[in-house]
Amino acid sequence: MSGLCAFISMPGPMEMLIILGIGVLLFGKRLPEVGRSLGKGIMEFKKGVQGIEDEIYTASSTTTQSSQPTVEDRDEPTAPKFEPPPAEPSDEMTPANQA
Repeated sequence: MSGLCAFISMPGPMEMLIILGIGVLLFGKRLPEVGRSLGKGIMEFKKGVQGIEDEIYTASSTTTQSSQPTVEDRDEPTAPKFEPPPAEPSDEMTPANQA
């Protein structure tokens, strides 16, 4: 397989002239329109890629900002509150009376 790719290389100046000549023969007077539409397609593709990059950047920057809490976002440390029992324990509940 590497032997097959060995003789395939970038076209030289003579091959580029031949390709250009074939392009002129095929497209003729429409060649400026084809070039213009090709340029617009490339620009739209670049804008789409840039938009995706911007979305990724804003998503990553908002997650890093939200993962670092500010002073206002932090809760005050709370200790468990002691609540006295609602009533005094009765004698019925003691283990000595149950036996």
